[in-house]
Amino acid sequence: MAHWQATVLTLFPEMFPGPLGLSLSGRALEEQLWRLSLLNIRDFAQDRHRSVDDTPAGGGAGMVMRADVAAAAIDAAAGAFPGTPRIYLSPRGTPLTQERVRGLASGPGCILFCGRFEGLDQRVIDARGLEEISIGDYVLSGGELAAMVLIDACVRLLPGVLGAEASLAEESFENGLLEYPHYTRPRLWEGLEIPEVLLSGDHARIARWRQEQSERLTASRRPDLHLRKKQD
Repeated sequence: MAHWQATVLTLFPEMFPGPLGLSLSGRALEEQLWRLSLLNIRDFAQDRHRSVDDTPAGGGAGMVMRADVAAAAIDAAAGAFPGTPRIYLSPRGTPLTQERVRGLASGPGCILFCGRFEGLDQRVIDARGLEEISIGDYVLSGGELAAMVLIDACVRLLPGVLGAEASLAEESFENGLLEYPHYTRPRLWEGLEIPEVLLSGDHARIARWRQEQSERLTASRRPDLHLRKKQD
């Protein structure tokens, strides 16, 4: 019996499982280590045209997803899976972090609302207590790809999915730093050698080297993380 449930509210259910049906997440889905439910938002439209959007109040370009239709879809999902976090994938949301992913992965799952057009009527975001999450400072055509990213990040942390707990502990962001570089055979490739310390067999030296590399990479590529780590 699966314990972690992803419920996706979307206008394009045919996009799923997509990449989530492959590799680790796909195998875990087959083994029922997690479950995926899809709700077509358009099924909750009331008019004969099955309208899900309308022109923005106050004027402007594009269309806005209707509060009544969205709320009906959210209520159906919340009724089926009570107590599950309700998330709206939005470029103005709080950035998704590994810490938030761990929190979601340790819970019952998540209800993910995939926006389209210019976005979702603010009233339903407020009235249904949707948590707005962004996967980066850019805009996608809709929330489906962002939902897949969030689901994949959570699923790989579920018990029995990845297998190597030590590997998870050393990944980027798990200790507030970016992960150190990796190498494998051949020892010499295009004139480039594996760093000698990794072949020394001295585990203490290797651990120090990896820590130094993580700190150097974080300082150069993500100074915000490096500063936060120093403050901690």
